[in-house]
Amino acid sequence: MTVSAALRNDFPDLTAIRRRLHAMPELGLEETRTSAFVAGALEEMGYEVHRGLARTGVVATLTVGSSGRRLGLRADIDALPITEETGLDWASQTPGIMHACGHDGHTTMLLGAARRLAERRNFDGTLTLIFQPAEENHGGARIMIEEGLFERFPCDAVFGLHNDPAMPFGQVALREGPIMAAVDECTITVQGRGGHGAQPEDTADPVVAGAAIVMALQSIVSRNLHPLSPAVVTVGAFNGGRASNVIPDRVELALSIRSFEPEVRDLLEARVRDIARLQAETYGCRALVDYTRGYDPTVNHAAETAFVRDLATRLAGPEKVVEMERPLMGSEDFGYMLTERPGAYFFLGTARTPNDPSLHHPAYDFNDDILPVGAALWTELAETWLAPRR
Repeated sequence: MTVSAALRNDFPDLTAIRRRLHAMPELGLEETRTSAFVAGALEEMGYEVHRGLARTGVVATLTVGSSGRRLGLRADIDALPITEETGLDWASQTPGIMHACGHDGHTTMLLGAARRLAERRNFDGTLTLIFQPAEENHGGARIMIEEGLFERFPCDAVFGLHNDPAMPFGQVALREGPIMAAVDECTITVQGRGGHGAQPEDTADPVVAGAAIVMALQSIVSRNLHPLSPAVVTVGAFNGGRASNVIPDRVELALSIRSFEPEVRDLLEARVRDIARLQAETYGCRALVDYTRGYDPTVNHAAETAFVRDLATRLAGPEKVVEMERPLMGSEDFGYMLTERPGAYFFLGTARTPNDPSLHHPAYDFNDDILPVGAALWTELAETWLAPRR
């Protein structure tokens, strides 16, 4: 990808910023040090900086020229509740919390672009940089919108990206339409009647009922949905009991449910509720279902997706731009922004080797070599979108 000499020269500074952020990770809505650092850096660059949306969010604006056009670029700033295992000199200094998803890198790339855009001033309109908290939980994008993000800082379009250590370095992947799934969470508590393991006939065994629920849930996608309607129902935890000879009074199942279409989302919830209730009753137990709707799907708009595709092709070459055959079943709260404004979300490859630790892995570390590339991509995107019209 084409990277200016100035951005290549910025590499040591960008690396130092990224590693500083990596060493001081903060969870969603608690990113006080991170937001203070970001706000201070942007103020030094000459941006008008606003703080406080979604508690720790930072929004910076810069107007050049007289055009009324407005562009939003977004980076996420929060970390994860994971104990880091990299052993690096810049590893997390906060026990039990680390940047295992690369948000430290996302923030740094946008700061790198912010600096060059402020120095070059080669655009006509208002640039809005959104440093969003709580992407990993709490839905920071939704909170910022509810607190007036786009009313206070109007945007004609908004763009976001995510690094991908499984993709070749510098590759851009995107698709029009759904690109990431909606995610819902469900806790099923199966209440039975415990007793001695030697006398199961005197109990209502919630373990057996829970196991039956787990197996029955597997039929939803295969038997209740059209084969071309993607969905996932995963039971990620089954908790209950402590001893082999004791039947517990209750067990708890934790589910993650992924989908794209609103009607499929509704059907999944209805079937999970029915299966839990009826299977539990079959075994003389009772099921309590706590079902929570999470992030909506992330759906890219056609014109903005084409814009990113054309830009990336021009900068990196057609061999570096990949059209995704299908959306990912992971989720991302940037979808809330795309519901409110046109825009696109895409992925930037950061692989070092074929076996890099994955996102959310305790050994993951963002690939600093991509920093000038990402900064260049944001810079070109902003200058192209807001190019002076003659």
